[in-house]
Amino acid sequence: MASVRALILRTAGTNCDMETGHAFALAGAKPELIHINALIKEKSVLREFRILALPGGFSYGDDIASGKILANELVNTLRDEIRDFVRRGGLVIGICNGFQVLVKMGLLPDTSGNISGEVEATLALNDSGRFESRWVYLKKCVKGKKECVWTKGLPDVIHIPVAHGEGKFIPRDRKVLSDLNDNGQIVFRYVDKSGAEGGYPHNPNGSIEDIAGVSDPGGKILGLMPHPERNFTFLQDPNWFRSQKIIKDAGVGLQIFKNGVNFFK
Repeated sequence: MASVRALILRTAGTNCDMETGHAFALAGAKPELIHINALIKEKSVLREFRILALPGGFSYGDDIASGKILANELVNTLRDEIRDFVRRGGLVIGICNGFQVLVKMGLLPDTSGNISGEVEATLALNDSGRFESRWVYLKKCVKGKKECVWTKGLPDVIHIPVAHGEGKFIPRDRKVLSDLNDNGQIVFRYVDKSGAEGGYPHNPNGSIEDIAGVSDPGGKILGLMPHPERNFTFLQDPNWFRSQKIIKDAGVGLQIFKNGVNFFK
């Protein structure tokens, strides 16, 4: 079977596109870094890909709010194409700034599952009032039939880095939060090393219910604040020489990218 093609979307201020592309390549995909201007010029190009990735960075300097300008640009220029991409079975992942974009353009959490584009949440300034950059622990929240495509085979607790100033996930209202829980859309929560609720600094931003990542109801669109592309080899984990649980080959983050690729194989 031909390699699964992954479109890594970039624009001014994106700075994790090459790492994200490299992670997809290691996972067996054929990644292509495409600037948003090129995609707007040739919108039909999106049909040639199976995976759309919005990587981390500071798109357009995060003026106004993190990811807001890029979110507006995608809504105003590529909304129909992205909806069509999702409806045809394409997978989407947004990491850090990419997660902020997906939320602010209404593609996540989409609790109704009808790709309405309704904005149901936001990612706000960290409670600490500063940029948080360090390794954290995440707990996988959903298993079995409702499990997100991107999380299959992951351990219950994973170690992964964060680097953001606006990562506090806030649902629009209590109903959205309730729907997220009922639908199994909360994919990751920040926890301490043991997997228990830990508060700050384990939750680096004050996210409601320690939410670190969510999916759409179908589990094909994933958004998360931590950076799996920064843990694709065990050598990137600061604890690799202390832990007997580290698999001395791939980092735990690589499994996320492999899941996206293997979905089509």
